Amino acid sequence: MRTAVYPGSFDPVTNGHLDVIKRASRIFDRVIVAVLVNSAKKPAFSVAERTQMLSKVTQGIEGVEIDHFNGLLVDYCKKVGATAIIKGLRAVSDFEYEFQMALTNRQIYDGVDTVFLTTTSEHMYLSSSIVREVARYGGDISKFVPQELTEQICRKLIHEEKMAGSGEVEK
Repeated sequence: MRTAVYPGSFDPVTNGHLDVIKRASRIFDRVIVAVLVNSAKKPAFSVAERTQMLSKVTQGIEGVEIDHFNGLLVDYCKKVGATAIIKGLRAVSDFEYEFQMALTNRQIYDGVDTVFLTTTSEHMYLSSSIVREVARYGGDISKFVPQELTEQICRKLIHEEKMAGSGEVEK
């Protein structure tokens, strides 16, 4: 069984992410979409929310599993038996960073290769940070994220923006 890991923050998942997941599932028998837990970052959505959103939008895609991890990606790959890491590329600037990471991962663990999937032209500009910015100010994100998540994402981010604007801290 060919297993690949598609790691990321997915904060939130976008149509670009979903496109990469679908395409990877046609190449690999098992694709584990792994939400990165990074204590140095303050994501808009919790790990539980991000895994729930990913589970919701991938439920009909055969061979796709949702998980989360912290620590080194290659250690996670060893743990789950993955022989490939999936990385989506939007622009040349993405490639430079991801190429360095691929070489580093290969040096640490030679049992895993990185597979780059270029984005479709329709999603080249799209990132989770753009989605968050548009949603926080009440913009229409329906073309950027899976339809079944639009309301959930907007509700959370608009609420967050209101809390920040009022000076209140949400618990």
